[in-house]
Amino acid sequence: MSPTETEPRPAPEGYAETAYRADAIPEQSYAPQNEMLRGRILEARLPWGSYLGLNPTTYQYSESWYREYQYIGDDYHDHTMINETRWSQRVDENIGDLYRLFRFLFVIYSHGFSFIRAGGGAGGVIFTGISVFSSVFATVLYLFSSNPDKPSFPLFILGVPLTVATFCGIATLLLQFWEKHELKFYKGNRNWSNDHALCRRTGMVKTPRGTFPFYEFDAFLEMTVGAQGSQFHSLMLIHRYPHRSPASHTKHPLQLYISADGSIAQHYAAWDMLQRYMDVSQPLPDIPQLEPFRHLDPTTRAYDEAGKRGRPATYWRDLYARASEAELKELREAHRAEVDGAAWGGRPDLMERSVPNFGETRQSEPQDVNAYGRFPWKAGPLVERPEAASPEDSPQETPRQEPPPR
Repeated sequence: MSPTETEPRPAPEGYAETAYRADAIPEQSYAPQNEMLRGRILEARLPWGSYLGLNPTTYQYSESWYREYQYIGDDYHDHTMINETRWSQRVDENIGDLYRLFRFLFVIYSHGFSFIRAGGGAGGVIFTGISVFSSVFATVLYLFSSNPDKPSFPLFILGVPLTVATFCGIATLLLQFWEKHELKFYKGNRNWSNDHALCRRTGMVKTPRGTFPFYEFDAFLEMTVGAQGSQFHSLMLIHRYPHRSPASHTKHPLQLYISADGSIAQHYAAWDMLQRYMDVSQPLPDIPQLEPFRHLDPTTRAYDEAGKRGRPATYWRDLYARASEAELKELREAHRAEVDGAAWGGRPDLMERSVPNFGETRQSEPQDVNAYGRFPWKAGPLVERPEAASPEDSPQETPRQEPPPR
């Protein structure tokens, strides 16, 4: 690394000097071996930089954001997980333990025993089956009973199904009430924590163990194996320097779980999105949850005013307002195919330029990361990550135009 590359560069106006920029990552110390990770299946360390500008499908086409946006209205900025300053990882609720217990029991009963599932569809299958089986069993016992004093029509044959139907029917009504008024349970007390979040303006990550620079966290794909051999992958941000973030009550490293559903490629896209969110040289990721706040972020405002976004200011809001569920599903599946087909493997890792021994643990990657996750022996040849080029070569986000709903 040349001397000029280690000189601090001024942050863009509107951001703290510590704000993260992919073209201004400072030199760091050696990455120690993290003994806390021993025994965990960390399949891949995802690269820094080399943005593809793709967002995970669950964020690009969220099923719940628009309903919350409409209901919360002017308070949406403070009651949503993500805004232009912080990406929260925890909810702080100003409520008592009795209320929490009541709400927990209410949700368990209404969601677990309803004849419909949350969000629609058939539910209560187990309890319906128990009801039918009990009725049939009671009827068979009655028909084959030799007791001369048996009643002409035993009411207990109807008692079991009626009891189950009443129990599950009330749960169904409560579930419908919950889905209609769910946000009322939260609007007055749901506050996404500013003390457990990734902060764009400052480039810092706030955690219960302290506040640390974003560039000290590495993204890993962790695999867990279920009881029947099924495999699950998670995207984890793990602090690279565990001696700086100790905890007396646990042996676990400082880590953050980043939600991303679907294929392994979706986890790569989530890391791509999160880096661009924190990188103040990039506009905010173009996802629905952040659209109402784009004008509040200096870099994004300049980007949009220059016409680089190529979309109306309310593109996502208008799309969700007029598109049917079938049209959104079609767009969602097309976007999922785009993410799954992107070239996620074999990209350089920008952090190798800043951490002296980072390249010593460089891992080869399959060309098809999704095939590797499903069938490692069919994933094709592994590819080596090339040496990281100058950070100025990291591509800017290119707006991806979504086809309008028909």
